[in-house]
Amino acid sequence: MAVLTIPFLADLAEIRRDIHAHPELAFNELRTADLVARELNSCGLRVHRGLARTGVVASLHKGTSGRAIGLRADMDALPLEEKNDFAHRSTNAGLMHACGHDGHTAILLGAARYMAEHRDVLDFDGTVHFIFQPAEESEGGAAVMIAEGLFEQFPMGAVFGLHNWPGIPVGEMAVMPGPVMAGTCAFEILVHGQGCHAAMPHQGVDTLVVTSQLVLALQTVVARNVHPCESAVVSVTQIHAGEAWNIIPDDAVLRGTIRSFNPATQSLVERSVERLCSGIASAFGAQISVRFDHRYPPTVNSAAETEICRAVVRDLLGPDRLRDKELPSMGAEDFAYMLGEKPGCYVWLGNGPGSGGCTLHNPHYDFNDEILSVGVNYWVKLAERALGPESDDDRD
Repeated sequence: MAVLTIPFLADLAEIRRDIHAHPELAFNELRTADLVARELNSCGLRVHRGLARTGVVASLHKGTSGRAIGLRADMDALPLEEKNDFAHRSTNAGLMHACGHDGHTAILLGAARYMAEHRDVLDFDGTVHFIFQPAEESEGGAAVMIAEGLFEQFPMGAVFGLHNWPGIPVGEMAVMPGPVMAGTCAFEILVHGQGCHAAMPHQGVDTLVVTSQLVLALQTVVARNVHPCESAVVSVTQIHAGEAWNIIPDDAVLRGTIRSFNPATQSLVERSVERLCSGIASAFGAQISVRFDHRYPPTVNSAAETEICRAVVRDLLGPDRLRDKELPSMGAEDFAYMLGEKPGCYVWLGNGPGSGGCTLHNPHYDFNDEILSVGVNYWVKLAERALGPESDDDRD
């Protein structure tokens, strides 16, 4: 498979850096959506706006087939103060593209432009829907787009996504079937004891001692309840209690996250947490309640679509550039909602070591413009394989 020459890479890099310099949070990607729509319109594509407030969808049709696929990019930034000093650093205080959604958007814009400009020579028959989604970071923009009619307004047989991944070398990609990102659930545990003078702890029920026991006990949930061949994580990330150095407080709050790939494992973990809370409350004479907030489900790739993506990577980059040892990850991704409705595949695109070796959600992170060409090539070649003569799928 020949690597395509993308003559407008400099334009894509400029677009990417412009988006990076103007980050916007979930459902407020107004400037970004305007930029995306303007670029798509300039390619002569039919553009639809308004799904999930700021979502943008464009469609390209070629041939006579009723088959269709969706390609998705996310647009939102993070509430993080950027610590880079390059020219395209964030101009919006407290906001930053620290996850590479600026690059994902630029890559999909590049793919749309290339396909529009080379429609006559591309080897596929069907429709490609370019989906620019808001609010991936914790707000579930994918679920909102679906609820507002994404798949009814734009019928498709499969949907595909990608994410840049620091630590995977440039020119390599990670692809595997099955669960690739974990489901996520936030929890909040309220501990009520009996406040008293810190010098007279026998007169109360020490909420902080109870809380400390809980933190330690929660670390046994996975180790001693979950099957060793299954995966789960329970992490306490917040403890709030007390305001004075000489008062044992009445109340404390613990918050954290549970990650798993299997709904049955998730249920097991929740029951174990509830059992620990009940037992520790009884042992110390405290009152403990727990609340679970289920957020993103696991991201699960379907087998047939994954094999299409793996074939594209092997042909485009070479079989030695196809990786899977980095997968799966306990990180979460709201593309899971789309894969819950349609078959598809979510892949990782090597971003290299990153700026200063930093990782995603790091204040020094920056997307690597060297991989724009790889990403555009991947999307174009995926469309050709998924909708081309080699595919016998009835995607409609």
